[in-house]
Amino acid sequence: MEKTIAINAGSSSLKFQLYDMPSETVITAGIVERIGLKDSIFTISVDDEKIKEVTDIPDHEVAVQMLLDKLISHNIISSYDEITGVGHRVVHGGEKFTESVYITNQVIADIEALSELAPLHNPANVTGIRAFRKVLPDIVAVAVFDTAFHQTMPPSSYLYSLPYNYYEDYGIRKYGFHGTSHKYVTERASDLLGRPQEELRLITCHLGNGASIAAIEGGKSMDTSMGFTPLAGVSMGTRSGNIDPALVPFIMEKTGKSAEQVLDVLNKESGMLGVSGISSDLRDLESEAAKGNDRAELALDVFVDGIHKYIGSYAARMNGVDAIIFTAGIGENSSYIRERVLRGLEFMGVYWDPALNQVRGVEAFLNYPHSPVKVIIIPTNEELMIARDVEVIRAQR
Repeated sequence: MEKTIAINAGSSSLKFQLYDMPSETVITAGIVERIGLKDSIFTISVDDEKIKEVTDIPDHEVAVQMLLDKLISHNIISSYDEITGVGHRVVHGGEKFTESVYITNQVIADIEALSELAPLHNPANVTGIRAFRKVLPDIVAVAVFDTAFHQTMPPSSYLYSLPYNYYEDYGIRKYGFHGTSHKYVTERASDLLGRPQEELRLITCHLGNGASIAAIEGGKSMDTSMGFTPLAGVSMGTRSGNIDPALVPFIMEKTGKSAEQVLDVLNKESGMLGVSGISSDLRDLESEAAKGNDRAELALDVFVDGIHKYIGSYAARMNGVDAIIFTAGIGENSSYIRERVLRGLEFMGVYWDPALNQVRGVEAFLNYPHSPVKVIIIPTNEELMIARDVEVIRAQR
């Protein structure tokens, strides 16, 4: 059996998951944290036990070498040759990449050129790619893009009402994110419903610290809430979501902040943290709201109302909906948020059972059998999607 490793590299981290393919069995998973900082942390799962080591890991190349060495020392693999493919999550593929691709020098250059669209993510993704290439130069390496799934959106969905040459000259448009997650739950919903994707109209709600809603028609993304960057859409943990753009110069004038500083506030000090003044963690806000904290309750209201609006608008856009999907950390685990989002959707054929909603982190239907619109929790699995794409491209070579 082939072994494929899925990689998600951040500026100071590297998450990994090793699969036996094509059985899609997870062999091990882990994360390297604080790369380039003192007291880096390496964590790996061995026989259902998490083994943690604190040491100095100066760069991603050392992190990759340490990862591979640990796979051997823990008897997970006997040699590097057992790993036949590696898939790298890349946040932004722009319009250049509409699907996962085999990594070449030109692909790396293209990903680097797109860094101006994702300056915090693409450079880190390239760092991970280069590190693996140096240590394992001969295995099949594949780039899997967060934005690729949303490249099926029509121009009426992705264009902003700006001078058209801004799109032509600077690539200013809606790109959308979390595409690998939206794609996974779309495919899984088709299996669970026993209907081909081509027949389905789905609204997929990826709700975590970052959150995005997508309208999926016939298996293809036709609209999504995030935009040119992951800042747009619904309120999130620390991100504002949609605001009136005239607020940026207004805040600059009132506070003396630069445009970059205001953008930092919108990304890191807004959302549920900003409204509540308490926390960006939904669990903290639920706890405080239960104690009667009005600001915590208000932050939850803003979050839920935004999701509610997108569901209504996307149902109208697709002339109906067959299923609403909840996924990611909040979507999979918060019965409170799911209840708040679903409440009042009966007018569009959503009839859900509060008793069925009392579950966490498992696949489950929440609707009554007679409900025209199904409601499903589907735990996302972006790493598995990466591994699958690696196997498809490896088989083509």
